Amino acid sequence: MTDLQRFRRDPAEVMRLTRMGAAHPTRLSFLRVLLRRLRDQGWCFDRPVFEFDAAGVGRAVYRAVGPERSYSLVAFGHDLPEDQRSDRVIATAWDATFALFDGTPDEADLERLAANVPLQEAGRISPRELSLSRANRSVRLFEHVVQRLSEGRQPDADKLAETGYLMRTTAVYGSGKFGAASRDGIADRMELKAPFQAEMLSVWLTRTFIVDLVEHMARARGGDRATRLDPAMRRMLGVGNSTGLGMAPFLVRHPVLLNNWMAAREEALARVRAKEQAEDAEVADFMDALATAQLNARLWQSAHPVQQKKLADLRSGLDQIAAHVSGAWDRKGGHPWDMLWRWGETRLAAEAQEALLGLMLEPHGALVDDLQDTMSDDSPVLAIDGAMTAGTLRALLRRDYAWALGTDYGARDNCARFWYVSEDKLEPRLGERHEEPGADKELPLDIGRQAAALDSALGNRPADEPIAWLLLNAPEHRLMVRRVQLAQGRPFAEIRDNLLSADLLPIDMLRCKLAFFGATRFDPRSDRWVRISLFQNAPHPDELQGEAGL
Repeated sequence: MTDLQRFRRDPAEVMRLTRMGAAHPTRLSFLRVLLRRLRDQGWCFDRPVFEFDAAGVGRAVYRAVGPERSYSLVAFGHDLPEDQRSDRVIATAWDATFALFDGTPDEADLERLAANVPLQEAGRISPRELSLSRANRSVRLFEHVVQRLSEGRQPDADKLAETGYLMRTTAVYGSGKFGAASRDGIADRMELKAPFQAEMLSVWLTRTFIVDLVEHMARARGGDRATRLDPAMRRMLGVGNSTGLGMAPFLVRHPVLLNNWMAAREEALARVRAKEQAEDAEVADFMDALATAQLNARLWQSAHPVQQKKLADLRSGLDQIAAHVSGAWDRKGGHPWDMLWRWGETRLAAEAQEALLGLMLEPHGALVDDLQDTMSDDSPVLAIDGAMTAGTLRALLRRDYAWALGTDYGARDNCARFWYVSEDKLEPRLGERHEEPGADKELPLDIGRQAAALDSALGNRPADEPIAWLLLNAPEHRLMVRRVQLAQGRPFAEIRDNLLSADLLPIDMLRCKLAFFGATRFDPRSDRWVRISLFQNAPHPDELQGEAGL
């Protein structure tokens, strides 16, 4: 066992949904990775087009210019009647629509985009576009801000803090959807190498567009008496997002990515725990991050009973951390960060433990930020090794999928759900197997059940027989054989829970992925969709170069 190994958490604990569903953003979250890269590479930003009327109808272009390439957010504002405004993915009209363009669009590009982007899924974009998105106003707050600014007054700070955004997106599509550039086509660009960088850039520029739009509408309404948004309030506002089940299966379908994300975060925690000393500057940064987390926890609200319990655990836990580090924590002793972590494991609920993880990484950028370069998936598509023997495969299966093999998948509660693709939006959905039709169209996301079926099929095969013989006779096991072989050396590749269970909370899957994006204010509206905020308290483009705390 290496010295660092003893500071690593057990994947069997980390990959349970109850733990994944308590995840918090960290400095390795993708929006933080983006902002650091833009700052460090000296990117510049401008707004070559901004043409809007008093109602917020028009178009704009926000450009990010880097050392080698530029990208442009093309934004369209629309006059949306109140009765058409909806957070649901099946909506057909929005207050604003966007595309991230590769380069600087000319007039012909803008006309083409104007004919297609407002239609979203019903339109078509091209490989010159890297993402497609849309957003709706948080109506009362949006109007409140416009009216106050038009009168030369600032909006109510408490109202802004409570909601945290003026618009929320309902989808940000990329990776080849609806004609956009494929991931393979842009993955070799350093600025886009980390996961979801194009989508994060789109949302970040959208945030600045929203502020510009409310200030423009306020000037149009109030004339010379109108004022701009106070810089502190401007920074406080993020971009909201409504996310549903369509995102959840991603973690199952991309086991290498999931492993790399989780492994990077866990390696970062282990490195911090292994430090022999806690420097005064690191402790001061930790305390600043803790105070910010406590403030955010007080402002963070949810009507969902599961999240309300988690928020109570979080607030109590953060207070416990503050008391401990101010008193009993021996920061001058050996491995003080490990001592703090071990204390948290024994005293804090999972929600606060995962918050502590993020807080401990915060002062240690020089130690952990290089791990951001390990979070993408550059591995070739794995071909099944048909020469692997049944005995070897069975041993791997029982080592890496032991969590799945003791479940009776014929029991009603253990096969209560099924995943399928909706016909109207071509998005993943979750059905109730014993109450709803459609199980014949089930998606192969039942990894635990497939693992158990493969184990059963291997039971009668000679140990030295190549696995190719099983697959010739039972090709339905190909997906699971590939996953078992893929999981070798990737201990975080699988969610170690039954995804068909009656007890499944899909919001746990959503939260895990959204935390890696950098989302805050996780607010479930049911067990299947959530609202969150992105880029709250982050710098705007005109503030980026002077920003040290990324």
